[in-house]
Amino acid sequence: MSDTKLPKALTSPRTRALALCGVLVAALFGVAAFVPLPYTLTWPGLTADTLGSYQDKPVLTISGAPLRTTEGELRMVTISATNPGERTTFWRSLMAWFDPKVAVRPTESVYPQSNPAKAEEVTAQQMAESQNSATTAALGYLHLSPDQVKVKVDLGDVGGPSAGQMLALGIVDKLAGDGKGGDLTGGLKIAGTGTIDDQGAIGAVGGVPLKTQAAARDGATVFLVPRDECTDAKVNKPATLRLVPVGTLGEAVSALEALKSGGSVPVC
Repeated sequence: MSDTKLPKALTSPRTRALALCGVLVAALFGVAAFVPLPYTLTWPGLTADTLGSYQDKPVLTISGAPLRTTEGELRMVTISATNPGERTTFWRSLMAWFDPKVAVRPTESVYPQSNPAKAEEVTAQQMAESQNSATTAALGYLHLSPDQVKVKVDLGDVGGPSAGQMLALGIVDKLAGDGKGGDLTGGLKIAGTGTIDDQGAIGAVGGVPLKTQAAARDGATVFLVPRDECTDAKVNKPATLRLVPVGTLGEAVSALEALKSGGSVPVC
């Protein structure tokens, strides 16, 4: 093409139309990048030792039975999330897809209640129910009467049901340990997650790939995971963390005892 024809090509109707389309598309992407979307960002949250304190208060206060002095840790693990009323943008979501420490989830799956105050009320109620079930399961496992042994749990404003397993193990360790004068932990930092019911069944909770990262970050070397979430737990698993699947409180206690003695321990 000659130099004299170049200006005509650049100013032809077709070229101008393509350029205009390009500008419009770029503008649309620019606007979309900042439009709020119905997604919530989640990332590894806090952990708390159920054998120790949280925010300067004992997590477990038990009366009505002699208590043991324990070693090691039994850490419950959480995930953090953007606030219930907050809407993330396309740009933030896109960046999160490339960050293994952040997960993008539909807001309704994290906060089924669209009202932020209602969402907090529900998670607080779930935590209260989890505490009651953990106490019932632990005392039942130890054949102790809830009429004589009382358990108070204090985890501040932490909500949700996922601390159940670790609370129950904390109660068992403080009251009986391994039943032979030793600790359930064997002096290790153990972390885990999972709901628990009154009979001691451990259930799935979600967000496990983020919780394993929080556990490893805070020094845990073993992670007790609900059996049904083994596959999820392997996603972005920290190399220093050993995954142990469990389905009941009894299985969790047995797994910890096997870890101490060098016996056979289930793996994901």
